[in-house]
Amino acid sequence: MSEGAAPKETARGPSTTILLEFLFRLGRAYLACGEQTAKVEQLIRTTASAYGMRKARVVAFPTAVFIAVHDSNGERVTLAESPVQMLRLDQMAGVYALGEQAQRAAIDPRQGLRRLAAIHRQEARFGPLGTVAGHVIFTVGLALVLMPTAANLGAAAALGFIVGLIKLLVPERTLLSVPVPVIAAAAVSSLAFLAIRYGLPVDPLHALVPPLVTFLPGGMLTLGMLELAYGDMVSGTSRLITGFVQLVLLAFGLAIGAIFTGYVPADLVYSSGNYGIVTWAPWAGVLVFGLGVYFHFSAPGGSLHWMILVLLLAFLAQRIAAVFFGSELSGFFGMLVATPLGYLIQNRFRGPPAAVTFFPAFWLLVPGALGLLSVTRMFTDRLAGIDGLVTVTYVITSIALGTLVGASLYRWVAERLGALRGRAGNPAGRR
Repeated sequence: MSEGAAPKETARGPSTTILLEFLFRLGRAYLACGEQTAKVEQLIRTTASAYGMRKARVVAFPTAVFIAVHDSNGERVTLAESPVQMLRLDQMAGVYALGEQAQRAAIDPRQGLRRLAAIHRQEARFGPLGTVAGHVIFTVGLALVLMPTAANLGAAAALGFIVGLIKLLVPERTLLSVPVPVIAAAAVSSLAFLAIRYGLPVDPLHALVPPLVTFLPGGMLTLGMLELAYGDMVSGTSRLITGFVQLVLLAFGLAIGAIFTGYVPADLVYSSGNYGIVTWAPWAGVLVFGLGVYFHFSAPGGSLHWMILVLLLAFLAQRIAAVFFGSELSGFFGMLVATPLGYLIQNRFRGPPAAVTFFPAFWLLVPGALGLLSVTRMFTDRLAGIDGLVTVTYVITSIALGTLVGASLYRWVAERLGALRGRAGNPAGRR
């Protein structure tokens, strides 16, 4: 793990070995929360400095963390691989709460290691039944947002249950978990087209996306664009490539399911368009989607109303912006609202960590869904598929910029308010 002999612990604090292990395990946990690599580097350097290691060097990638610190024996270096799977929302809350303590050196590294181990062993708050039920609920919610017909809602519930059951039965971090997205996409596609064959008015263009939303790399693609904007070319490029490959695999699974039932990939993008417009359905869909996310991703207690608030305001901002600026740029305004609101809830109202409230907004805006449809179109019309991917690039870029500007806006406002409070507490001329 490290180079050099491990120093003994002293009365002043833990050994460098224990602190180094705590730092890299905390860095791995941040990466498993979907945190930006540049932010992980900053958080770990701040933590190391709090424990007296003021010359720490940290380099983070999406799947690895390099940390170098100095002690009386010289430089000590460690490299840790990071898990690819994301943590649940309750686990994210635990990681960020622990990280806040560590940045103040308010917890012993040995105790921090035990806390991290307990977070990773933590069971889902609502158990297997709640996890599957949550998947069904937010699948129906997303179907309400996309196309609220009775047939599509019924298909979303049935397919959401099947995909949720598949995810439950296949353990994470195993060899069997690798092909799960392709298997789930093939199962969803084949069942949807069997329903069409037997006369059910299911629209494959909108029925196939909601059950697969947890496999869509919308957050990964957006994070990749965000890291490129920060100048982190290695991490940003690797996330974008990984996200695109995941889209291709999902599209491949959908095509397999269509062919298996006697259809062709061109049928994947067929849309009848014959459905009545229900103005309240998308707003009800946001509420249902938030409730499903709360159960499926095991959100921490007391976070549901905050999640719903962020989702509603982000969705409202996106819908208004779409009228004036088009759908390609609407994601910018959605995340411009969601990101600072998430930090405001965390820091000013003592709510859950910002990641818990604004990550669901990524999934609701569904840039990955647009990308999946574009990749699917490439099976039949390459020019249309490429044109769709260009549109997806605009959407993802707008969401990434909205996140970046929103975070910067919150920091600027917080700094200004802090300065105003300081002047109010110490007016000019007061000694």
